[in-house]
Amino acid sequence: MAALPLNDDYPVRRAPVVAFTLIAVNVLVYLASPLATTAVWYPSDVVGRYCAIDDYIMLWGAVPDEMLGRAALAPPPTPECGGLDGKAVWLSVFTSMFLHGGAAHLLGNMVYLFVFGPVVEDRIGRIRFLVLYLLTGVAAAYGYALTSTEGTAPMVGASGAISGVLGAYLVVQFRSRVTTLVFGLVPLRLPGWAVVGSYFAFQYLLYVTTSNTPGSGSNVAYAAHVYGFVAGAAVGLVVYRLRWRSGTRLSDVY
Repeated sequence: MAALPLNDDYPVRRAPVVAFTLIAVNVLVYLASPLATTAVWYPSDVVGRYCAIDDYIMLWGAVPDEMLGRAALAPPPTPECGGLDGKAVWLSVFTSMFLHGGAAHLLGNMVYLFVFGPVVEDRIGRIRFLVLYLLTGVAAAYGYALTSTEGTAPMVGASGAISGVLGAYLVVQFRSRVTTLVFGLVPLRLPGWAVVGSYFAFQYLLYVTTSNTPGSGSNVAYAAHVYGFVAGAAVGLVVYRLRWRSGTRLSDVY
C-alpha cells in the first residue's frame, strides 16, 4: 500500500478492550508459531523447520477444497513432510484469522486494526465488534474459497476480518480524519472515508487483475479482503439503521 494509517482523530470514550485483545492474540499466536524464531520448541534444522511450518499452516489454515467439501483433507504442498490427521475444518476457518505468514504480514494487519478497531468498537459496542470481526472473517474466508482457483492453497491472516472492520468504519464513522503516511514519507490528515475507500478500491483492483490469473505470482487473498470489506459494510449498515431507529447509542449496550 502507498499509504499507511497512523492515527484516527475520533475521541474514543473508553478502553478498546476487544480490539487490543485481538491484537495481543494475533501477536502471541505468531510468536508461538514455527514461523517465529521465538518458538524454540520446533526443530531448528532447515528441513525440520520447513516441515513444521508446512504442517502448521495446513493444519490451522483455511483450505478452500476442505471448506467446500471438495476434498476430505487436501494433501500437503510438500509430500516429504507427511500428511495430517484429525484436522477440524470448521475450526480452521476461525484459526486461520489469527495466523500470519511473517512478521511484515502481521505488522501490516495490526496497524490497521490498531487505528480503526478502537473507533468501530467504541461506536458499536464491544460484543458487537467481536461478532463483526469473527463473522466478516468467516465471510472473507468463504468468499475467497468460492472464487479461488487454488483449491489446495491454505489462506491465513487477519486481513479479511480487518477489512470487515474497515467496511463497518466506512458506515459508522466515516467523518473522522486519519493521519496517514503517504508513500512512506509524507504525513497527511485525510478524511476517514477517503482512506478506507481507497483501500477497498485498491484491493478490488488487485483482485480483478491478479487473483485467479495464472502466472500472476500473487499469493495474497485479495478476494478475502474484498468480501470481508463488503460484509463489514453490510453489518455496519444494519447496526447504523438500528441505532437510528432506536434513538440510542448502541455503543452503550454490551
